Amino acid sequence: MAETGGHSPLEQFEINSIFPPGDHGEVGAFTFTNSSLTMVAALVLISAFLILGMRRGALVPGRMQSLAEMSYEFIAGLISDTVGAEGRRYFPIVFTLFMFILFGNLLGMLPYSFTFTSHIIVTFALALIVFIGVTILAIAKHGLHFFSFFVPPGAPIAMWPLLIPIEVISYLSRPISLSVRLFANMLAGHTLLKVIAGFIGLLGVFGILPFALVVALTGLEILIAFLQAYVFAILTCLYINDALHLH
Repeated sequence: MAETGGHSPLEQFEINSIFPPGDHGEVGAFTFTNSSLTMVAALVLISAFLILGMRRGALVPGRMQSLAEMSYEFIAGLISDTVGAEGRRYFPIVFTLFMFILFGNLLGMLPYSFTFTSHIIVTFALALIVFIGVTILAIAKHGLHFFSFFVPPGAPIAMWPLLIPIEVISYLSRPISLSVRLFANMLAGHTLLKVIAGFIGLLGVFGILPFALVVALTGLEILIAFLQAYVFAILTCLYINDALHLH
């Protein structure tokens, strides 16, 4: 849950310049913002988590090593189940996306922090990287046969003029749906938390009710943080599977 002291529930999503400060706090084209700072913090925490967790490589792992190994095995199993043995080479990109989104979501739960995954420009950039990457992969592997992906198997030729545009639109909408799903869930959840938290001080002794609700919603938001990272990762795996095997 980001900053709770502002007057507007959407104030927590404002992007502010840190360096250089700019005029009147305006964000320029080449400024280091609170969003940039949170992304760097996420990368540092991920690196520290994996390096410290695996530096000893003990036969009987400790807590940190167990968590690091669980993260690795979770994504490895996800790729194996959705893509198969061919998907092993794409483990680094899927693992990186999962950890980056997960840590970004969890960092946004800290007071006075910033949730960069609540901005469509960030989530769309991640989704666009996936979309362009799997499209290039499919064309490189299948050549012109890639375009058969837009023809449903067994469909009569007479239906092609109707079905092909639908398949093309569905394919092109992938980065939109992938990015909006993550952005909308994080934006809505944090906004709801901010609104309900605002009632705690207003209701006096009855503020215990919204406080209890905020605690429950915070737990739910942490669960959603994991869930949305998982959804982004598994959809990426499914898109890679489509690129490798077409239909």
